[in-house]
Amino acid sequence: MKKTNNFILILLLTLWCQSISIAQESSEKLFPIKGFAIAAPKSKDVDRFVKFINEELATRGVNALLLRVDFNYQFESYPQLRDSAALSKADIKKMVDVCKKNNIKIIPQINLLGHQSWHSKTTNLLLKFPEFDETPHVKMPEKYSWPNSDGLYCKSYCPLHPGVHTVVFALVDEICDAFQAEAFHAGMDEVFYIGDDKCPRCAGIDKAELFGGEVTRIRNHLAEKKRELWIWGDRLIDGKATGMGIWEASFNNTHRAIDMIPKDVVICDWHYERPDQTAVYFAMKGFRVLTCPWRTPQVAVLQTEDMARFRKYATKEMKPRYHGMMQTVWSGPDSFMDGFYGILTNNSQGDVSPKNTTLTPWDTFRAMYKKMDELAKMP
Repeated sequence: MKKTNNFILILLLTLWCQSISIAQESSEKLFPIKGFAIAAPKSKDVDRFVKFINEELATRGVNALLLRVDFNYQFESYPQLRDSAALSKADIKKMVDVCKKNNIKIIPQINLLGHQSWHSKTTNLLLKFPEFDETPHVKMPEKYSWPNSDGLYCKSYCPLHPGVHTVVFALVDEICDAFQAEAFHAGMDEVFYIGDDKCPRCAGIDKAELFGGEVTRIRNHLAEKKRELWIWGDRLIDGKATGMGIWEASFNNTHRAIDMIPKDVVICDWHYERPDQTAVYFAMKGFRVLTCPWRTPQVAVLQTEDMARFRKYATKEMKPRYHGMMQTVWSGPDSFMDGFYGILTNNSQGDVSPKNTTLTPWDTFRAMYKKMDELAKMP
């Protein structure tokens, strides 16, 4: 009797494991990329984040982890660009190991071109290399407000400065090597300063050509080591024609660069308040595209349903371009995990809607992945 019971137990366990495997395979067919994007942790939070990857990301079938690293690494090529208390190689190895164990690929990000400042603070690249500044005549204010007379949101580096790529490509190569990465995310979102009239190199040049040229230059550099480029998609959408505005799309004509960049660039298409269906636009232009929600669960669920429908009813040429979903988080892992586990007790961090505390990236993450699982199980 004992042998019979053991046999039945083993059989049930085998069937259960097979059912999980089938469900995961079905989910991956419907959503080739099941992603999660967040800032890289501080060194003190690495162990907690590794545990979160193992217990929460892996169990949901996440297979792509986008980490916004920027200068949070102990760079050896340009050590003056390191943040204080930056990640060490040993810290990164912990994350690489847990992701390898769970078949999760890491895509590190360093913001290139735009986002070289934030509100009243210039970030490391332009602090240490001020000659790379596209708009040196625009001074950082003591107190930031939007809108402002300078049109300042974030600073950009000059894409035509003869020394800028020596520096940024050294950082890109170093961070990709550290994370053993096959892909790199260059940011490239919300670029308001480009082709400035006072720039001695860029003035008068088509902004679409400048943007497209920078994307292509980064892509070509990565391709030398068989790595692919990922970028945010907002600068490739016409903000005026679509009515999507200055943040989720372009008002300075960079959108025409969509016809100037290589088709193997992966587009991360973010829309947070409405389920705009621009994934179809990017796919029709020949790109692989991910839809990226943030903190509104209802919108994320609709976007997930849309992505599944696009993929299900697409032609054989279009289907592979609908690449999946990626949850975005605009804080660090520490505050996200505090919210996820119910530790966050105030509404002070930017990821939480000030008007509705149920609008959070952790609620959105749960809702999106629940919907992906439900859709994967449907006939």
